[in-house]
Amino acid sequence: MTSGQRMRFWAVGALVFLVLVWLLRGVLLPFVAGMAVAYFVDPMAGRLERLGLSRTAATSVITLSFFALLVVALLLLVPVIEQQVVTFIQRVPAYAAALAERARPLIEELHRRLSSDDIEKLQSSAGAYAGTAVSWAVGLVKDVLTGGIAFMSILSLLIITPVVTFYLLRDWDRVVETVDRWLPRHHAEIIRLELREIDRTLAGFVRGQATVCLVLAGFYGIGLTLTGLDLGLMIGLLTGLGAFVPYVGMLIGLIASVCLAVAQGGAWSLWIGIGVVFAIGNVLEGYILTPKLVGGRVGLHPVWIIFSLLAGGALFGFVGILLAVPAASVIGVLTRFGLERYMGSTLYHGDGES
Repeated sequence: MTSGQRMRFWAVGALVFLVLVWLLRGVLLPFVAGMAVAYFVDPMAGRLERLGLSRTAATSVITLSFFALLVVALLLLVPVIEQQVVTFIQRVPAYAAALAERARPLIEELHRRLSSDDIEKLQSSAGAYAGTAVSWAVGLVKDVLTGGIAFMSILSLLIITPVVTFYLLRDWDRVVETVDRWLPRHHAEIIRLELREIDRTLAGFVRGQATVCLVLAGFYGIGLTLTGLDLGLMIGLLTGLGAFVPYVGMLIGLIASVCLAVAQGGAWSLWIGIGVVFAIGNVLEGYILTPKLVGGRVGLHPVWIIFSLLAGGALFGFVGILLAVPAASVIGVLTRFGLERYMGSTLYHGDGES
């Protein structure tokens, strides 16, 4: 088989794989989630094996512990978040009245400075934008309910994911050995080297960033709740978990907190509390957690992470979001490998001709 035929073979294989992922994206969620959990906790299984447990026993302990902690966290958090949401809904009329009172001087000033035609144009434009926003929100809710996160998908996620996690974690070493036997023999060593680099990059980012997100979720949730911000726990948890996308989670959380603070009346103590929480969180993330847990060696630029998440979500939905970072790490490692080969070739240096 010539090099051109081999390239065509691998290109067709990659294309078939992408088409299958796209066609099966509606049922892949629990399997991809189970694979992600198994990959995340695999080092723990290795440690338990070194302590004398069998692989099956170590897998059982880790799987049960992981999902038990998840269930306990949900049981503890859901009632608190539910109470905050109910309280927020009850206060919405008061927020609306307060915002209207704050906006009254501005509206009166506009009436004095603008003509009736200008005001009518502003009202029509505002109505058009409001209609667009409502349509977008309704469409988003419809997509969420019909795009793979509906009741049956959540049910399958809760039931199937632990099973997939258990079997993949138990057979992880066997799966790795099987895949290794499938590698083309004349390139096996180079492929192993690149796979180790992919694993280092992926583990460094995913495991490290996941730990960063959990710590920040706890910090922001407790901090914003103590400031007295309505929905502080929910906004804080989402801010911390959103830190998986660098800078985006903190920015969205800050905007949401400021908007709620304005609706609540904007007392100085609330503003100062929000500012202190986000300032400490930013320092904690940028100077302590990320350098210690993620480091600068993973080779995944924040812009590349954001692009991969958006592209994965647009192409494959929520499954694409879960696969985005692994795909980004694979592409990044292969790109660096290709650049190294290119910069060591005559295509880069020339063939010696002047």
